Parts: sequence; structure tokens; C-alpha cells
Amino acid sequence: MRSEQEVNRAIERYADTIRRICMIHLKNYADTEDIFQTVFLKYVLSCVSFESEEHEKAWFIKVTMNACRDLLKSFFRSHTVSLEEVMEQPVELKPDHREVLEVVLALPEKYKNVVYLHYFEGYTASQISHILNKNVNTIYTLLTRSKAMLREKLGGDAYER
Repeated sequence: MRSEQEVNRAIERYADTIRRICMIHLKNYADTEDIFQTVFLKYVLSCVSFESEEHEKAWFIKVTMNACRDLLKSFFRSHTVSLEEVMEQPVELKPDHREVLEVVLALPEKYKNVVYLHYFEGYTASQISHILNKNVNTIYTLLTRSKAMLREKLGGDAYER
């Protein structure tokens, strides 16, 4: 079991990243908080020793993505409708940003993960390949395909960086 200092340090470092990953996958604040707690509980109870900060961060990202995937596959989740969907509360985003966000969130999971890690977390393809346990060329392919999907759905080159 980890010390309170270790846990507090990890929460300070990785809380924002974990919440962003959860919101991208779950699109729900309550589920995000549940997964957030689950991830840190796993951290507290784990006896994994990390080689570096990058290894630790990759562990948190992988555990978070797996927990989100497990929640999305659960029976309860597949047979309920969230209050957010029922209420259809508009998000206060600029129309252009909202459209881009909706298109990114609509991507299949394997593309969404790669886009998030590359563009939002700033990881390189080789770093993403280590995090997701995929070949680096697979990551390049996923990035290329996701850019093409986004370009097609958003209507051209207007949103390219």
C-alpha cells in the first residue's frame, strides 16, 4: 500500500489528465468522478514500482482507459440513459469548437485515444505506442486515418493545424 504523501503527489500530478480522459470517453461528470476514484484506489492498493515519471503517467493513462472501457461495456451502462442526454443541456462552447469536439468524440475508440494522447497530452507516436502496446507504425496509421476522418467530417482543411 502506498503512503499518503505518494497518493497526494500522484493526485496533484495526474488528476487533470485522468478527468480529461474520462470525460472524452464517458461524456458524464458523475461517471468521470467514479472512474477517478477507482483509478486512484487501484494506485493506492498496487505494489507496482515505476521506473520513471513517464512510466507512472503511462500506467495512470492505461488504467484510466481500461476502467472507462469496462464501465462502457457494463450491463447497467448499456441499459440506461443518462440525465444529461434527457435534459440535453447545451455546452457553452464556441460553435466551431463544439463541432470539432463532437466529431472527435464520435470517432471510434482506437482513433479517439490516439488523437487525445497526441494532440491533447502531447505524446509522440513512439510514446503512444508504448502506452497502448501497439506498433509505432500502427500509431502513425491511426493518426493519419483519424486526421482524414476529421477532415472529411469537418469539411476540408479549415481545421488543420
